[in-house]
Amino acid sequence: MTHEEMVTRMTEMIAKFVGHTGKKLPDDVIAKLSELREKEDSPMAKVIYDTMFRNQELAVKLNRPSCQDTGVLQFWVKCGTQFPLIDDLEALLKEAVVKATFETPLRHNSVETFDEYNTGKNVGKGTPTVFWDIVPHSDKCEIYTYMAGGGCTLPGNATVLMPGEGYEGVTKFVLDRMTSYGLNACPPLLVGVGVATSVETAALLSKKALMRPIGSHNPNERAAKMEKLLEDGINAIGLGPQGMGGNYSVMGVNIENTARHPSAIGVAVNVGCWSHRRGHIIFDKDLNYEITTHSGVEL
Repeated sequence: MTHEEMVTRMTEMIAKFVGHTGKKLPDDVIAKLSELREKEDSPMAKVIYDTMFRNQELAVKLNRPSCQDTGVLQFWVKCGTQFPLIDDLEALLKEAVVKATFETPLRHNSVETFDEYNTGKNVGKGTPTVFWDIVPHSDKCEIYTYMAGGGCTLPGNATVLMPGEGYEGVTKFVLDRMTSYGLNACPPLLVGVGVATSVETAALLSKKALMRPIGSHNPNERAAKMEKLLEDGINAIGLGPQGMGGNYSVMGVNIENTARHPSAIGVAVNVGCWSHRRGHIIFDKDLNYEITTHSGVEL
């Protein structure tokens, strides 16, 4: 393929993949929802889970998004410096979003701030959001695509705690946010927590945490223990599916962290709702691809 043909091909594949993620949940999310449905014992919780799975069935059957809020498109890009389309990638992703908007279709969710008009194509100043990680000497490109809805990961929360508040302060912040804004999203939730050295680093990590597979753990054993403790604590609140009460309120808690300044603990919370529409695709230099989140997808 020529360079121009590669750009066109990758644009088409990303547009199709974005559309697919809006219609069918990742394999790990479906598996976790199935597990939680079996564990719930109240009739109301079981009815809600049955409705969720009926929703998924119809979305695939009718070839339309499973939630009316298809969100703001966000991409986490882990790109090698030798990937042949690195220079074209950001523009390519925006064009893919425009294509997906009309072909999927996606709801128009890009309103120009201050000018207050909807662009009608999910592209505007700074949207879709693209977060970059550059990998030296690599010719591969790894992309997480995510639909950030108005009720889930867009209303995140971050602060900086004084060091004396310690990890108890981190726990209190997370639980306070879950009992206040947690129900803006649709439980059971995937909870992303960032612990870092400032509000912006913590906030980015809390969003990045939502890209991790459900059931994965922070490699630090103390952080992994805190993930489990927070999961148990949030479940004990009793939000249940759709906030209508139940034994399980979360699909999991994922913590991402960095080192921090001795006098500050940055902490942030972001949540993904039960309709957690993320996708993960890896391209090699010839645009052969591997999809890790969804089985049986051909682009």
